[in-house]
Amino acid sequence: MRLRTLLLVAPIVASACAGQSSPSRTVAVEMRDIAFLPSRISVTKGETVKFLFRNTGSTDHEAFIGDAAAQEVHESDMGNADGGMHHAMKGAVTVGPGKTRSLTHRFAKAGRLLVGCHEPGHYNRGMKLTVTVT
Repeated sequence: MRLRTLLLVAPIVASACAGQSSPSRTVAVEMRDIAFLPSRISVTKGETVKFLFRNTGSTDHEAFIGDAAAQEVHESDMGNADGGMHHAMKGAVTVGPGKTRSLTHRFAKAGRLLVGCHEPGHYNRGMKLTVTVT
């Protein structure tokens, strides 16, 4: 399962790191209960965005950037006993209650990506932020 995760996530991580430049803007995202606020944003292809995640909830939350397939693989891996590798992975941050962390991502191609929280039960209950890249 880990090899499949790496194969699906590697292009996303590469696009996030390749030619990393200063962010063109910062997007503040509140993490609470089982929701990201805002739940949708639009960015421009080639834009570098710094996400500032602030956890106002009472439990850990995660932010993992990837397409729907990568989100599903990551969710599956998180259900495995050895699925803790996301915490050291580029493209993901874990934010404790009352804490704030940032994640910078360059959106290299048009389409739709998601920011998902894969703490147990959160993603399946809808903790997703849709990023439309035009």
